[in-house]
Amino acid sequence: MTNALMIDFGSTYTKTIAVNMETEEIIGTSQAPSTVKDNIMIGLNEALDNLYRIIGETEFKYKLACSSAAGGLRMVAVGFVKELTAEAAKRAALGAGAKVVETFSYGLNDQELEEIIDLNPDIILLAGGTDGGNKEILIHNAEKIANCSLQKPVVVAGNKKVANKAGEILRNGKMDVTITENVMPDLNIINVEPTRSAIREVFMQRIVFAKGLDKARSFVDGILMPTPMAVLNAAKLLAEGTNEEEGLGELIIVDVGGATTDIHSVANGKPSDNAILKGLPEPFAKRTVEGDLGIRYNALSIFDLAGAEKILINAGISKDLKELSSYLKQVSSVTNKVPKNELEAKIDLGLARTAVEIAIKRHAGIIEEVYFPDGLIRIQKGKDLTDVKNLIGTGGVFAHGIYGYDILGSGIYDPKEPFSLRPKHPNIFLDSKYCLFATGLLAEVSPTIALRIAKKYLK
Repeated sequence: MTNALMIDFGSTYTKTIAVNMETEEIIGTSQAPSTVKDNIMIGLNEALDNLYRIIGETEFKYKLACSSAAGGLRMVAVGFVKELTAEAAKRAALGAGAKVVETFSYGLNDQELEEIIDLNPDIILLAGGTDGGNKEILIHNAEKIANCSLQKPVVVAGNKKVANKAGEILRNGKMDVTITENVMPDLNIINVEPTRSAIREVFMQRIVFAKGLDKARSFVDGILMPTPMAVLNAAKLLAEGTNEEEGLGELIIVDVGGATTDIHSVANGKPSDNAILKGLPEPFAKRTVEGDLGIRYNALSIFDLAGAEKILINAGISKDLKELSSYLKQVSSVTNKVPKNELEAKIDLGLARTAVEIAIKRHAGIIEEVYFPDGLIRIQKGKDLTDVKNLIGTGGVFAHGIYGYDILGSGIYDPKEPFSLRPKHPNIFLDSKYCLFATGLLAEVSPTIALRIAKKYLK
């Protein structure tokens, strides 16, 4: 029997999923509170004890892991023009599973440098200038970062004419430096994959140790990637398939969490015949992170964004509810709280539906109508997701809750907002075993089996 173990060292829980690769089935799942601050192995061993009670003592051919513990992979992106190289750097960082805590453009000043120091990111991504374009900004920003007190890894993904020089300046400032291909080699051309690979390598070689995850190295076959990158891997696998197994086609995956709501789309997203695309071209596989839309840590933020009436309508509660405010305060401070009655479950539904609606709206493109002398022109910004046929929910609210389909339904196209390019008629699936992160990991060693398992447990 060939078994594989996938582990997610989460910020709250350490989750394990065991699969039989011959029968292509999940044979057991478990979780335990994460213990990164003390010793990450304490939480893992508790989760494994829980798992072994289900499946018995078992040997695993593969033991693969991802992590969002200790704040996840926090990054600062620095570029030249906000809408161009800085935006391209941000997209590359998000695609690598990072949480982009801030983006800076043009030449860094002392105040911005102090802000970066205060943010204390895990990695700095330094871009700027197309190949053969502006050279001064990349050098200026490298000098600023090299002379600051923040000793963090820096990935340089800027103008190839001066990238090595920027790297030398940073190394002279005692920085760990990785130089990769320009994230934007030409105007409106995005080259994110080399940057994603470089970020992942830095994560494995340096950040794992910095976050106390190195104690798990002797047990697993390596902390392969940040958890969001594992989910994006699963999304691409599910959409594209393999040579042996057909994929589902274009899709969107919604991951509602306590701190953020992540949206992954694997879709072309190009404009229809009567629209003109404005801005940078969108990546086929795109991830966005809405840091103000978590249904625990950021419950009050959802309230501030949408208001009580919106949450109550999405909860299916018609009357004004005094309990709403007190419940939101509770869950934003006691973040592992679970609903203890139907009313609290309904409020959670309202929070989740509101978060998904806003998050997908932000992720999807929009249409603007502009009048020119020759007539009306339709301009598209972002991805057109109206024809995407698959909408998938992953995370605790979908695997363990009773309102998963209702929650995802709030992200569908609304005729009252015709310029928001959300999916119109998607098939809705739930990740019933909360296993997409695991299949994204398993895809590293056996993509076809990983795909079949992912499809099997979509409900």
